[in-house]
Amino acid sequence: MTRTLPEPAAEDLDMTAILGALVDPARRAIMRAMYRGPEPFDCSASTWCETLGITAPTVSHHFRTLREAGLTRTVVEGRTRTVAARREDVERRFPGLLQAVLGPEEDVSG
Repeated sequence: MTRTLPEPAAEDLDMTAILGALVDPARRAIMRAMYRGPEPFDCSASTWCETLGITAPTVSHHFRTLREAGLTRTVVEGRTRTVAARREDVERRFPGLLQAVLGPEEDVSG
């Protein structure tokens, strides 16, 4: 059974919620990797625990915060979660916001 976790509708995206989610350096790092990287995105806690030096519950919290702000979409199929950036929705609502906060897609220097 496949389901999508709750997220705000595109027309309900709120800039304050988005910027609040992106103020945290770990969440910015996750979003930068999603924004610049290929899909499907590697959202495994172990990868991010090692990369960011944080615990698995903290990784889960960051992914939930990004989803609740409307920056990501999480699809659950069995025990597998697939996370994708909602680029088009955010760009349509706030043109240029992700590029301004995260830097240009082709800039992979971090």
